[in-house]
Amino acid sequence: MESIFFAMAMFAFVGAVTPGPVNILATSTAAQKGLKSAMAHVLGASVAYALVVLISGLMMGELLKLLPKLEGYLKLAGSAFLLYLAWKIFRAPAEKIGASKDSSGLWSGSLAQLLNPKAWLVAGSGVSLYVIGQSNETMMLAFFTWISLVVCLVGIGVWALLGHAMSGWLNNQKRQRLFNCAMSLMLVLSVSTIWV
Repeated sequence: MESIFFAMAMFAFVGAVTPGPVNILATSTAAQKGLKSAMAHVLGASVAYALVVLISGLMMGELLKLLPKLEGYLKLAGSAFLLYLAWKIFRAPAEKIGASKDSSGLWSGSLAQLLNPKAWLVAGSGVSLYVIGQSNETMMLAFFTWISLVVCLVGIGVWALLGHAMSGWLNNQKRQRLFNCAMSLMLVLSVSTIWV
């Protein structure tokens, strides 16, 4: 039984720590708005992902039938939202790090995760691997949801800490502008991977 929990944790960790739009946004938020805003983003994205896992588990049969149809709409909505965020990052003025008291990190993290097709596909894959067919599917779904939440907090949190560590280097406007351009470009590139 312990081996399946370890496998769940490893699966969730790989999904949470690999580069993607939610992680890039966590890094950018920490570097630009400070660790507090970034942690709100991490919390929002992590809770949203746990919700995606739970919904995937509760509706696996119907979700598998709908996913091919929903995937296109998720791609469009997610891409539009992420490109909007990339534009906002690109256009962000160079300002004192952590000066913003913006609390939108919670909502942008949640929305970015809920509209992320990768999140739905990874959650569905995990549910099909670790929940469906187990002797107690309800208990296994609860464990997988909690493991996903905790691991997502850690995985995305690592990206936020990376952004926070870079904030000292970003203490001048030229480097901050370069960072904004790089983060914006990375976000646009991550959107392009959704379509490839």
